[in-house]
Formats: sequence, structure tokens, C-alpha cells
Amino acid sequence: MALILFGVFILLLLIGVPVGFSICSAAAATMFAGYGDAKMMIVAQRMFASCDSFSLIAVPFFIFAGDLLAGGKISKVLVEFCESLLGMIKGGLSVVSVLAGMFFAAISGSGAATTAAVGATLVPELKKRGYREDSAAALVAAAGTIGVVIPPSVPMVLYAVIAEESVNRLFQAGFMPGFIMGAVLIVIALFQAYKNNYPKGAAFNLKNVGRTFLKAIPGILMPAIILGGIFSGYFTPSEAAAVAVIYALIVSTFVYKDMTPKKLYATMLGSAKTSAVIMIIIGCSGPFGWALANWKIPETISAAVLSVSSNKYVILFLISLIILIAGVFMETSSAIIILTPVFLPLIRALGISTLHFGILFVVGIAIGMITPPVAINLFVASGITNLPLTKISKAVLPYLAGLIVVFLFIVYGPLFIPGFIG
Repeated sequence: MALILFGVFILLLLIGVPVGFSICSAAAATMFAGYGDAKMMIVAQRMFASCDSFSLIAVPFFIFAGDLLAGGKISKVLVEFCESLLGMIKGGLSVVSVLAGMFFAAISGSGAATTAAVGATLVPELKKRGYREDSAAALVAAAGTIGVVIPPSVPMVLYAVIAEESVNRLFQAGFMPGFIMGAVLIVIALFQAYKNNYPKGAAFNLKNVGRTFLKAIPGILMPAIILGGIFSGYFTPSEAAAVAVIYALIVSTFVYKDMTPKKLYATMLGSAKTSAVIMIIIGCSGPFGWALANWKIPETISAAVLSVSSNKYVILFLISLIILIAGVFMETSSAIIILTPVFLPLIRALGISTLHFGILFVVGIAIGMITPPVAINLFVASGITNLPLTKISKAVLPYLAGLIVVFLFIVYGPLFIPGFIG
């Protein structure tokens, strides 16, 4: 049954069937092979049941909030504030790119939205000041990976629903890995700046810092309101997502005044399409998960792996390698929805916390956002700059190497450093 389930799924993907329909068709084929048409009603039942979760309400709301801010003035004022603080150092605008990415990550919950918002504002300015355009685009794309690690994070919500883990705990645990990713990208960016002799920006001016800070306050307050409300218990992550949308609408419409009815409609339409794709995949994952559980496929895989080696460090390395490879070929949400139920029994058998696994899973899949062929952040950066994907892919290699080192630290660090995650 495992061969039918995964064989049909892979075959359908190879011939170009969308991921969601490939998942559902593979599950339906497996059920038909096992029971004929006796249990086919389960396909429809599980599709509805898998979407029946209060936590999933956060997904379309966070996507909409991120899209509202990505297309507005808030990204520009955040960049101006960051530049007023660090623009005076050599290659300071590179550092600003990473910091702006981290700021926006705490607002959007999306890697693509972070790349689009920061890239549209900064890449033209980086090019104007003498930075290599391909390297600038690569840096912004790499910084965009932090968008799904620093909370709020749509992939973390999906993982939490599947693994029955706390969204709050995942959000709290996502800060440190996100900051480490940002710090490593900043170090690499500064090395590139000195290597290529990039220019310094304007001298530090306290008055300019104050002016840009006042303009950026609405943007800075948004993550404080959302995350502060969640961690203080005033509202759940799903309620926080709705608050984020209302706040984004108020800021865009009445503070920065860059939201017109036509623009709002286009933003709503784009967010609805993105949310629909994710929800279809989630719905189709219901029958797939039922097939996995019914024929005890994850337990069989777990037993097979443990029979080869019981060393948790070796097995964790193999799982991490599979996650990285999955990120190369699969979209983030699809990979989490498909692989989480497969790996969970093995992770539990090894005595590794589902919280730790969730964080390393999200970080590993995020790296796939800058790893062709399915590299959404590189596609966004290519669209902004009109540079060929091959050129940006080459320029992103130093940042990719740095993020893989961070990933390995996140994989093994919590095993040796108590309290690093959780």
C-alpha cells in the first residue's frame, strides 16, 4: 500500500498534476486498491475534516495582512529607519536589507511577501549605490527565508495543526533561530561588502534617526501588538491574525494613505488565491493522512529506519537531509503537510521533542525557498530585478551555505544546549 500511495503521488507530480490533486488522487487510489469502492466516501469526509480547525483561520488572515503591508508604504519607512541607524558603515545597506527582512518577517509570516516588500524597496537603491544587482537580489531573497521562521509564521501554524503542537510554543521558539539566521546573513553580507568595496551611506544623524523612527512607529508596533497579544494571552494566534488584518487596513488607509479601493480589491483577490491553494492542499492531505494511518505506513518506515541504525544523531541527519531535498523540489506548505505525519512516529521513537522537530523542519524547508528549481524567493527577486534566475542562483550560494550551517546548528544544538528551543 505504501508503494501505491507514494508511487501514484510521485507519478502524478512528474506528469504535472498540481500537488493537492496528486495527494488526494494517490490516497483515493490506495483506498480503492485496499477496499474497492467500499470506503471511498472517506475521501470527501477527511477532506472536510482536515480543514475543520480553528487554528487554520490564521492562515488566510496572516497571508492577507502580509499582502496588505507588502504592497504599501510600510516597507519603505522601515527601510529608511534601519538605514538611518546603520547606513554609515561600509556595505551598511546590505545590513539594512537583512534587518528589514527580519522586521517584515515579524509582520507578514511569508517568505515571498518579505522578499517582495524588501526587494521592491531596496534592490533599486542598492543598484543605484554601486552594489552588484545579482548579489543584492540574492541577499534580499536569502533574508526572505527568515519570513517563515520569525513569528508569525504560516508554516508553523500548519505544522502545529498536523502535529497537535502548540502554536504559541512554536512562535516563541522561532525567535532565536530567526535571529541567528539574520546574524549569519549580516556577517556574509559585510564580508561581501569589503570584498567588493561597497560604499558607505550617509553619516549617522540623531535627528534623522528620530524622524524616520516616528514614521516607522506604526510598522514597528504591528509585531509588538500581534506577538504581545498572543504571548500575554489576550488573544489566540487565530484572533491575532484577524487583528493583524484590521491593523494593517487602518495603517495603510488612514496613516500612510496608500490603500485605494482598487488596490484593496486586487490585494484581497491575490490573498484569496494564495489561501485557496494552501487550503486545497490541506483538504487533500486529509485522505492522504488517513491512508498513512490506516496502513500504519509511518510506523513501518520508522521501524525500518531504526533497524538500520538506532543512533539518533545519524537518523536526525538523514531526516534533515530529506527535509532539505524536499525543500528543493516542493513548496513549503506541501512539504510540511506531506512529511510531518511520516516523520512524527520516528521523531517520537528517538525521544526528540515535536517542538524541536517543528522548528528544524520550518528552517530546513525555508532554505528551499532559495534553492532551485522550486525557489519562490528567487523567482520573486528575479521578477523584481528582471535578472535571469541562473544569475541570482549563483550569487545566492554564499548565503545558502551560511543558512545550511545555521540549519545544522538548529538540528543538533538543542540536543546539547538545554533550553535552546522550548
